Amino acid sequence: MEKDVFMNYPKIAIILGTRAELIKTFPVMLEFQKRKIPYYFIHTGQHNLQNLCEMFGVKKPDVTLTKESNKSSKFNSNQFKAIRWNIDLLFRIRKELKRMGDLDFVLYHGDTMTTATASIATSRILNPFKKYKNVHLEAGLRSFDNFEPFPEEISRRIAGKVSDVLFAVSSLAKSNLKKRRAKVIHVGNTILDSAIIALEIAKKDKVKILSKKPFALITIHRHENLKSKERMEKIIEILSSIPITSYFAMHDNTESKLKEFGLYEKLIENKSLKIMPSMDYPSFIAQMEKCSLVVCDGGSMQEESLIFKKPCVVLRMKTERQEGLKTNFQFLSKLDVDKTRGKIKDYLSPKFRIKPFKNPYGEEGVSRRIVDKLLALERR
Repeated sequence: MEKDVFMNYPKIAIILGTRAELIKTFPVMLEFQKRKIPYYFIHTGQHNLQNLCEMFGVKKPDVTLTKESNKSSKFNSNQFKAIRWNIDLLFRIRKELKRMGDLDFVLYHGDTMTTATASIATSRILNPFKKYKNVHLEAGLRSFDNFEPFPEEISRRIAGKVSDVLFAVSSLAKSNLKKRRAKVIHVGNTILDSAIIALEIAKKDKVKILSKKPFALITIHRHENLKSKERMEKIIEILSSIPITSYFAMHDNTESKLKEFGLYEKLIENKSLKIMPSMDYPSFIAQMEKCSLVVCDGGSMQEESLIFKKPCVVLRMKTERQEGLKTNFQFLSKLDVDKTRGKIKDYLSPKFRIKPFKNPYGEEGVSRRIVDKLLALERR
């Protein structure tokens, strides 16, 4: 990108690597585009993002630093390959930012390997004389266990330590960052904007809903679950007890592990459980809006269940999205089969009602507030 493009605007770079990062960051990118504020999009190549960029109406990456992966996991549990990729990426990012010249802000999102690497590559550790501010979106989430979830908890802690600006997603997240020297700003979570825009896309495209009858929506893909046969056996037991039709959006790495553990056949023996490939985000959100129960081990679905007020069973030992557990419709199972079966029964009872609550992650317009705050910081 030519330097002249940035004249009269803050100079901004955005570093993303995964589909989840783009899903939560595209509303910020749309806000930049709406205000005609240019940004330079650096893609690390951790996932393939081309189709999502078209779907959400944001520009495709200006540069892709490594070959994109079409799989759920770029490294298939190969830790040596992952470490080597991250070290190489550190210097690729640093070199690309140097090539761009003077910058005001470098943004990155969430808790992936790209997040950790981008935060270090843009920090004063590697750039002691830098003038730009490196900015962590979705800051402050904590499970307080480095292995639950792994490596995400470590990634977000690294970003929290080396970033200049931390956009906290909730008041609890802000309190988790109170000892940081960085500028901590409570804005809410961009997932609110992402889900609402995605639902609008789904309705415009007339996405077909999976069932007119009550149904459950399931995803399982967490590393700490997939690496343990014992955990996966408990998860299959829990899923087999869901008394309504269930749709399991299955990632390729989940299918591979289930087959490795000899559990895939047991899963498909359940005639009320339907396995389907992963859906694009708008289609998935359309299903969530209509489902009766969410069963997951990921983080974003916990946030989305709050947005659409859907009972959510979290198949984990710990969660960094602790805010939702204060409602009466999110349950951290700790993989206790009997207690979880009882909670599912409660959630699907005709007598169950969601109690009034205020979404801890804020209200629609988070992305607008983030851009407003960045512009205010740039003017100082």
